[in-house]
Amino acid sequence: MSAGSVGVVGLNYWGPNLARNFADLGVLSWLCDLDEQRLAAASERHPGATATSSYDELLASDVAAVAVATAVPTHYALAKQALEAGKHVFVEKPPAMLATEIDELVALAADRDLVLMPGHLLLYHPGVRKLKELIDGGELGDVLCVYGNRQNLGIVRENENALWSLGVHDLSVILYLLDEDPELATAQGSWSIHQGVQDVVFCFLRFPSGKIAHMHLSWLDPHKMRKMTVVGREKMVVFDDMEPERKVTVYEKKVDPSGLAVSGDIQIPKISNAEPLRLECEFFLELVDGKHDKAKVARDGARVVRALEMLTDSLNA
Repeated sequence: MSAGSVGVVGLNYWGPNLARNFADLGVLSWLCDLDEQRLAAASERHPGATATSSYDELLASDVAAVAVATAVPTHYALAKQALEAGKHVFVEKPPAMLATEIDELVALAADRDLVLMPGHLLLYHPGVRKLKELIDGGELGDVLCVYGNRQNLGIVRENENALWSLGVHDLSVILYLLDEDPELATAQGSWSIHQGVQDVVFCFLRFPSGKIAHMHLSWLDPHKMRKMTVVGREKMVVFDDMEPERKVTVYEKKVDPSGLAVSGDIQIPKISNAEPLRLECEFFLELVDGKHDKAKVARDGARVVRALEMLTDSLNA
């Protein structure tokens, strides 16, 4: 097996970005797609990588790892096949559509001592990492609630609702920040364009610690928003990915025991402008190299799928 080498599967939308980053990191060795035109275009950009339309051929090679960036319904089967072939796996979000599927992948990776890393990009965003640092360091005090806004006036998809298309991003961040499984996850939504495909969804989660979270997901909004707010007993913090400079803002605002609002300074910590996708690809390679806790990365990915399944069941009820 060629140590550190990566094959990218799926070159339609996100796959070319993965190929670019793995190529820049010097590990791209294979390109795979059923579409010959996409394959040819990617091969022209990366002439040093072997191009194939056969996934079996890629898996039969000495490549160490596979990055799956195909359509969501194919993620589970392709990731399972790669793990069974002894390959480390990076798989775009969500890695599976059912809790039983992701549990099977996690167990398979553990049994074979392989990496299974879901592609939750925002977890590698320096701004989100700063939120985690503030929470874990106790600077905000006890966290009371987290809420996300992911809205846009965009193209409404015909076969993927706002929860699956938009919500996975914020859900992964909320579970990363709070490090708990929700005991309750409910969702309500409506569709106005494609029958049965909700283009506006509101989600509520409650955790065993008493913390709560909310997500507003929409393709029907006059503003493009990519924002996460964390409310603590001592301070509050906002991550706004639409801000070019002020990604994270910390507010010394709280309500005292008597119920009065107390305001203090506003802090704007400096946030690295490193590309989150590059950081994510580097982290995957470090996992393959034996660094970090690969079992936790896989389990955290499963946590997201389980919560997503709970929300989906509620939305469809």
